[in-house]
Amino acid sequence: MPVRPSGQNALLQAARQEFAERGYGSASIRDIAQRAGMSLSAMYHYYSGKQDLLHALLEEGMDTYFAACAEALAAVGDAPADRLSAVVAATTRFRAEHPARSNIVLSEERHLTPETLAHFSRRHAEASNLFRHAIEAGVAAGVFLTPYPDEARRAVIAMCNAVAQWFRPDRELSLDALVDRHVELALTIVEYRPQRSWSGRTP
Repeated sequence: MPVRPSGQNALLQAARQEFAERGYGSASIRDIAQRAGMSLSAMYHYYSGKQDLLHALLEEGMDTYFAACAEALAAVGDAPADRLSAVVAATTRFRAEHPARSNIVLSEERHLTPETLAHFSRRHAEASNLFRHAIEAGVAAGVFLTPYPDEARRAVIAMCNAVAQWFRPDRELSLDALVDRHVELALTIVEYRPQRSWSGRTP
């Protein structure tokens, strides 16, 4: 991702905090500028207003998420179970480590203009396809036995996305344990049945 000026980063961080705490509708552009430690005129040098800031935050959140998934997928091979596990692990970890980013992406898009909303709908479809492609490959290979791949995909995505709402790092359940649990649950939902040969021959 491109390196942004420090003032722009401060504005994005301030807007993220304001939107997370107050919601887009209640957040004011003046409070965002004040929180970033700059004047309104300086803020307008970077962004034209709240809508522009929301767009930038959503874009940044999606870019960061896709980068996390790409890194996780680069570390595994082509096996569908490994691909699904990598995406589930990356999504769970991202939602836990970036709750403000996640909640803005998941809840504030209703404030976008129709054109911008269409753009982010396409990006969400790309994110969903990370799960879809792994699940479809597993079904085609006969290692995912679920008769309901679309419903399984939606269930797994909902499980991962909900982490931003409830997970707290100070609870007994660690993030690493949660990631492992979600991977196990996801493979259960798709009815993963690894093909093994106990005779020593490839099935």
